[in-house]
Amino acid sequence: MPELPEVETTRRGLDKVITGHQLNEIRVHHHQFRWPVPANLNEILQGHVLQACQRRGKYLLLAFEHGVLIIHLGMSGSIRRVAPGEFLLKHDHVEFVFDNAEFRLNDPRRFGAVLWHPAENGDIQHHLLLAKLGIEPFDPQFTATYLHQALKDKKSAIKTVLLGGEIVVGVGNIYASESLFRAKINPQTAAQSLSLARCKRLHQAIQETLTAALESGGSTLKDYTGTNGEVGAYFEIHAAVYDREDLPCKACGTPIRKIIQGQRATYYCPKCQRY
Repeated sequence: MPELPEVETTRRGLDKVITGHQLNEIRVHHHQFRWPVPANLNEILQGHVLQACQRRGKYLLLAFEHGVLIIHLGMSGSIRRVAPGEFLLKHDHVEFVFDNAEFRLNDPRRFGAVLWHPAENGDIQHHLLLAKLGIEPFDPQFTATYLHQALKDKKSAIKTVLLGGEIVVGVGNIYASESLFRAKINPQTAAQSLSLARCKRLHQAIQETLTAALESGGSTLKDYTGTNGEVGAYFEIHAAVYDREDLPCKACGTPIRKIIQGQRATYYCPKCQRY
């Protein structure tokens, strides 16, 4: 699944090309995603200028003067730039034709979303999909102290709590495993048991892991590519535990272990992450 670094990489790629430009046409070839794409989406947006390209958690927010287009990449979606008239690929479901560039949303599983939030419905941050999201991991308010306080009543495993997104957003399955390894915290440890000192390590690890991923353009997992079709290099350069079951830990040589938490794969080193 595209996580915060992948979505932020996509946002940056879009922002530098289409912000301030007119959307000439949206062509929707398949309306059935997680939620149906509005049938009149082209009528709503045709001829309007994109004011800003933003992100909240894993949601892309394309802001126009009369509302916000919400895009989620689902489990395996991506947005790429194409040449005018380029043949459609399988699973190219939505085309965004701006006055200076064309992009396509490719989503093999159609677990993503393309939704419209009109300005008269109020602040986009109050939208049902965004209202309960936790703090952004690079927000100045996201501190070790905040994390420690927020975990005090969480009895679930720390990995599960991180995936929930109610305390901090964007630390998905891949980067949760990597962050916990950096912090030397066992993913099965009860979240509420973490001391302030361990929360300081985890806070630092989350920011360092996500920064490394952003600098590398995201991961190379599954179908993810950036807006220019490039794949990220995070795993090639940085991955310590994720998808490395039975391979030696890069720190101590102990075989990496895989477990299932909340129907998601978790990878960790049983020696480096004992507690």
